[in-house]
Amino acid sequence: MALVDMTVVEQRYRAVLAVEQGEPRYQVAAQFGVSRQTLHTWITRYRADGLAGLASRSHRPDSCPHQASETVEVAVCEMRRGNPRWGPRRIAHELAPRFGAQAPSRSTVARILHRNGLVEPRRRRKLRSDYRRWERPEPMALWQLDIVGGIHLRAPDGTVTEAKIVTGVDDHSRFAVIATVMVRATGRAVCLAFADALRRYGIPDEVLSDNGKQFTARFGRGGEVLFDRICRDNAITHRLTQPATPTTTGKVERFHQTLRRELLDHAEPFDTLTAAQAALDSWIADYNCTRPHQAIEMACPVDRFAPSQHQRGDEDLLPLRLPARLTAAPVPAEGPEHPGPAPDDETSTEIEIYRGGPVEFERVVPASGNLAVLGKQFWLGPLRAGVTITFWADAQVIHLSAGGARIKTVRSPYTDDQLATLAATGGRPAGPPPLPPAEPDGTAIEIDRTVSRLGNIALAGHWHPAAEILGGRRVTIRIDDHVLLIFDPETRELLRTRPNPLTYDQARHLRGARPAGPPPRPSTEPVTVTRRVSATGTIMIARQLIALGRDQARTVVTAHVAEHTITVDLVDGAQRTVSRTSTGAIRNLKAQIDRTVS
Repeated sequence: MALVDMTVVEQRYRAVLAVEQGEPRYQVAAQFGVSRQTLHTWITRYRADGLAGLASRSHRPDSCPHQASETVEVAVCEMRRGNPRWGPRRIAHELAPRFGAQAPSRSTVARILHRNGLVEPRRRRKLRSDYRRWERPEPMALWQLDIVGGIHLRAPDGTVTEAKIVTGVDDHSRFAVIATVMVRATGRAVCLAFADALRRYGIPDEVLSDNGKQFTARFGRGGEVLFDRICRDNAITHRLTQPATPTTTGKVERFHQTLRRELLDHAEPFDTLTAAQAALDSWIADYNCTRPHQAIEMACPVDRFAPSQHQRGDEDLLPLRLPARLTAAPVPAEGPEHPGPAPDDETSTEIEIYRGGPVEFERVVPASGNLAVLGKQFWLGPLRAGVTITFWADAQVIHLSAGGARIKTVRSPYTDDQLATLAATGGRPAGPPPLPPAEPDGTAIEIDRTVSRLGNIALAGHWHPAAEILGGRRVTIRIDDHVLLIFDPETRELLRTRPNPLTYDQARHLRGARPAGPPPRPSTEPVTVTRRVSATGTIMIARQLIALGRDQARTVVTAHVAEHTITVDLVDGAQRTVSRTSTGAIRNLKAQIDRTVS
């Protein structure tokens, strides 16, 4: 029997004829592989329209009450053609006041643009929810700073050179706090722009920048750059990005993209630096006060920005402190780029003139712990990396202090001319030397020691117990009348207390003895827990997995959990100390009872 191809209409017609001839509908529906409801629909259409009613029909609705009107679609297309850089979000924001309740949504605008060929189809990017976004909760909490090129100057002879722009954006509001054009982005020019922003808007809590040599000496030779000194003098925390991670300063980088698209890519070379700055200032005023920003719910940056209390003149706060060499800027031939404050300005800094004698200055210890100043190296150790050291120097002796406490005293290699150089590069005339008082009886003393592997410290030729958990750790010991306070030298967090076995005369003759600083802050004692080792030789404490080895399987061990370490007492008497990598709470103090029957 030859197979005969039937059209859809013929198949439906045969099903209807079978029903008309008296066959049960459920059998006919099963024979043709459709539901009884579909078969009923065919019969109704055939009786109403004949054979034409069995043809396939479109499922498209006759009308859609939510479809955008032709007026809205025309408005969207006209706005896109007049502003080719505007996307669906901006167009929807601009049309909202015009159409009110009939205004299209962002997705509606996107479909209209696609339908009319006004956008190029491209691969869809990640959703906003896929990104981890961070933002400071209030203005003046963090500024992001960077340097960008792309603005050109035309010399009188017709040559064109590229200038630089120092930019700064408030993290919370996206308000541009710094936008200064300069011929060369030197460290001093960058600091002048930064100082001008501090005078205008106040002092932020933190600043974030990359590792440029204008901002830090992190990858250069040891020392402190001028930018870091301004931050330190004004209690500003300076944060640096990791190398090759521009997304950390993503907000100021995104600001650069907008600046290039809307100004730099279309601007002709400027004749003078003043003309370039005027054009940039005009664009910044529109960016801050008029232009809506998508990242802050289409608000203007000025709506979310507020200067700090320092800028509003709060007399209870500390005034702005700037180095003497930043109180006035050099005046170029065409006019002042960023003039400093007038001599009677309340923000001006008093200039201290060096007239000989001892000098005080600060330097930051590099990662190596070997600090170099004018060719002279001072060993302070890697444990003090990042600590600010104050130098008191004259032609005979140098005293090094940190946190108000003297660390060491060495013979001075500097001449009077070198001292003058130190005074001119961030130094100042020094006061009295930081020596111990003449009658120090009863005064606390501090020393630095390394705890032995067994948890002991060496004092006056004898070993004294500290704590086994501190084995191998560098600590500072405060020697009071009757007690030894052992604490962390960086955080000044109290680790242990022990009875004082020394007299005052013995204590003040110890190696590295110095007058004590403020008392350490108390810390909680380690929490002791017990755990049963698993068959694979691991235990779990505060959601941290610790491997002890299969030889410890199914034994019960005791662990001492401190803030930064976990020390495990093994059954054979040995100890295992690991760094604590979790901050979760300890929920179980005792080991779980193994109820399995072997």
